[in-house]
Amino acid sequence: MATVVLIGTMDTKGEEYAWLADRVRAHGADAVTVDVGAFSHADADVGAAEVAIAGGADLSALREANDRGAAMEAMASGAAAVVLALHAEDRLDAVLAVGGSGGSSVAARAMRALPVGVPKLLVSTMAAGDVSPYVGESDVTLMYSVVDVAGINSVSEQVFGNAAAAAAAMAAEQENRRGAPAGESRPLVGLSMFGLTTPAVDEARAELVRLGYEPLVFHATGAGGRALEKLAGDGRLAGVLDLTTTELADDLVGGVLSAGPHRLEAAGERGIPQVVSTGAVDMVNFGPRETVPAGFGDRTFVVHNPTVTLMRTTPEENAELGRRIGTKLSGARGPVTVLLPLRGVSGIDKDGGPFRDTAADDALFSSLRGAADGSPVEVVEVDAHINDPGFGRDAAQRLHRMIAATG
Repeated sequence: MATVVLIGTMDTKGEEYAWLADRVRAHGADAVTVDVGAFSHADADVGAAEVAIAGGADLSALREANDRGAAMEAMASGAAAVVLALHAEDRLDAVLAVGGSGGSSVAARAMRALPVGVPKLLVSTMAAGDVSPYVGESDVTLMYSVVDVAGINSVSEQVFGNAAAAAAAMAAEQENRRGAPAGESRPLVGLSMFGLTTPAVDEARAELVRLGYEPLVFHATGAGGRALEKLAGDGRLAGVLDLTTTELADDLVGGVLSAGPHRLEAAGERGIPQVVSTGAVDMVNFGPRETVPAGFGDRTFVVHNPTVTLMRTTPEENAELGRRIGTKLSGARGPVTVLLPLRGVSGIDKDGGPFRDTAADDALFSSLRGAADGSPVEVVEVDAHINDPGFGRDAAQRLHRMIAATG
């Protein structure tokens, strides 16, 4: 039978979770309750004390300290460990939670620990605002609760009932997939793409398909880079074709599309073969032109569309970006090749383009070469623009040879 795991603070939401469990069972799935309430004495399938232990804490000590922040952190860590264990034991086909800001943060932490593809549904009072802290790089599904999670009433009955039905249906589908005979699968390769590197990535993607791979393309908008890092960190990728490392520029300068400081690290830590380039590191992304910080007033800008403004990186910024890229890749445990497109790194960094700045590109390339010097990283200079025909195809072929050599 398909199983839905219910994660919640049973001390304050016991009535709601008992109702949810009944609704899940009415839809033909089993329900396993996980109590993450630090002050709860509820009778759950996985009690609060067990969750605390899984998070490396003692429930009595948490209660005595009466530090809500520390307790929430411990219970979030424990909940993540519990759901991973249930998933490994084939006792979890979907996760469902309802809550306010605190309960949502704990449940979302547990959901994000699970692999992509495992159904995760969070009904939250916070779902109508900025949900990025809850979703992160995972596939958590958010549903706005409309009313607070405070009893079952004529509105919450409909909203929570829909959630229970959806979770049970997704769990049944997940169980069917798990029990189905394995079909023919192709090795997965992750690619990074931006609008201004699309020709190169499209060419690489087509070549990877021809070579027998299943390409997964991630839009380098911060969330896309984090998703690529997660799949690489989970060991699901045979190789990474990271042609578009632009998110590192946003992280350095303060743009709106940063993937965080650990971008370009997971594949190296897992020993996954990588072909990397410097696609679109000539730009930092901001919102509408009027939202660009005043301190950047003398820089070169391109209004990409009404909601995206691009700012050209300077030689000094590019030198630091090259150092960061070279340093990150030098620590990789697997093979790495870096391709430097000497005639431009984006669709607007080309002869006659508004971001063409050979001094800035030269600073990037020189610094990257210096940071990678003495390491196993292969640095290849290509006398071409990144979007020139052949660049993406060559990158894909290089990655294919690396994967074959390490397989």
